[in-house]
Amino acid sequence: MATRMEKDTLGGVEVPAEAYYGAQTARAVANFRISGLRPHPSLVWGTLVIKKCAAKANMATGRLDEKIGAAIVQSAEESLSGKFADQFVVDPFQAGAGTSHNMNVNEVLANRANELLGGSLGTYDRVHPNDHVNMAQSTNDVFPTAMRLSALRMLTLLKPELEALRDALAAKGKEFDHVLKSGRTHLQDAVPIRLGQEFKAYAAAVGKNLAGIERCRPDLCELGIGGTAVGTGLNAEARYIDLVVGELAVETGLQLRRTADLVETTQNMDPFVALSSSLKGLAVNLVRIANDLRLLSSGPRTGFNEINLPAMQPGSSIMPGKVNPVMAEVTDMVAFQVIGADTAITLAAQAGQLELNVMMPLIAFNILFALEILKNSVQRFAESCILGITANEARCKGYLEASVGLATVLAPYVGYAAAADVAKESMQSGRSIKEIVISRKLLSPEKLAEILDPYPLTNPGVPGQSSK
Repeated sequence: MATRMEKDTLGGVEVPAEAYYGAQTARAVANFRISGLRPHPSLVWGTLVIKKCAAKANMATGRLDEKIGAAIVQSAEESLSGKFADQFVVDPFQAGAGTSHNMNVNEVLANRANELLGGSLGTYDRVHPNDHVNMAQSTNDVFPTAMRLSALRMLTLLKPELEALRDALAAKGKEFDHVLKSGRTHLQDAVPIRLGQEFKAYAAAVGKNLAGIERCRPDLCELGIGGTAVGTGLNAEARYIDLVVGELAVETGLQLRRTADLVETTQNMDPFVALSSSLKGLAVNLVRIANDLRLLSSGPRTGFNEINLPAMQPGSSIMPGKVNPVMAEVTDMVAFQVIGADTAITLAAQAGQLELNVMMPLIAFNILFALEILKNSVQRFAESCILGITANEARCKGYLEASVGLATVLAPYVGYAAAADVAKESMQSGRSIKEIVISRKLLSPEKLAEILDPYPLTNPGVPGQSSK
């Protein structure tokens, strides 16, 4: 590969001749051969937006030459369009605080700006990565601001997918509202419930998770840009700070605001801990829902078989005809990964010391990865699983009629002990609750029919008694 020689403060470095990045990026590529991954596109987007808006703000203060500033803005706009996507190459697992990522972006924009002004790659005689692209900035305020912007962008993409999942579950709740079945607690027979009630509850849970995630937005909108190295704002004019926040709000369409305490915002990763915790809460519920669906669809001959999940692909390389609940299974795997990401974020957030948390790259990687895979898996779960579920009504009815949980209905009339005795005989003999009650003459057939009418059993009240 043809190379060019560049210099940084440590000396000479060989850089690929056609690369728009420079010496510090080349060092990072050599130093951090860890995961083989590139930075998340949303993090690159957030950083580029900051550089564009910082250049505009610095031109407005008069500190940045208009010609140089315009070239930086143009190079940022070209990069935002995807033109240089292959030039952002630093592994997510990198030097603390994200210095390598920040310099990668600085170098790409500086080289392109130099090119636009008639210069050549790697010279920086007209536009310098530090002096011009990074003007009034530090990695320590750029990187956490990019984290906030990228997380907000990913939240905007996740929200409609969660709404669609919630609505799909709610639609099944309505569709299955007439399907009566046996409830189960401890995986044992319990009182009747409607299949629709189960799905309606799933929808409510997802709705609450969505609301919790959305409550994280305001803190993410609070920016520490302008705090520079330690939050004191050294080398950034007070006017620049307000200008750059305003430019970012216009550029992104987000309700961004300047933080009240630049030092606190530079030190503190709380907004990401809160967001990650909310994502973990969603993941926990997704596991619970997916596993319920796997259980309810188990069989088809030797399991519950109360519902049918859409058949998405053959389920076995050896057993012909086998079909597995693959969309529920992948939902579980994604949720487990999100829970693991939350642990990494928690550990990284508490590892900050004094004026800076150097573990920000790990937090950024995990929060954006969690948002990405949740967005994708929730969309697939709703479209390829939930919307296609059908109910096996006969199977549900058969389980309901055979359930010893119906003995609970007798307790207000014959007492807990007598009802328990009926349930015990039913389990031992295999006879139904109804048969045993009639044979023992505990209740008249008419009264028994009234209190065992299944639909009222799934609503509040004492069966067979008028509500007051």
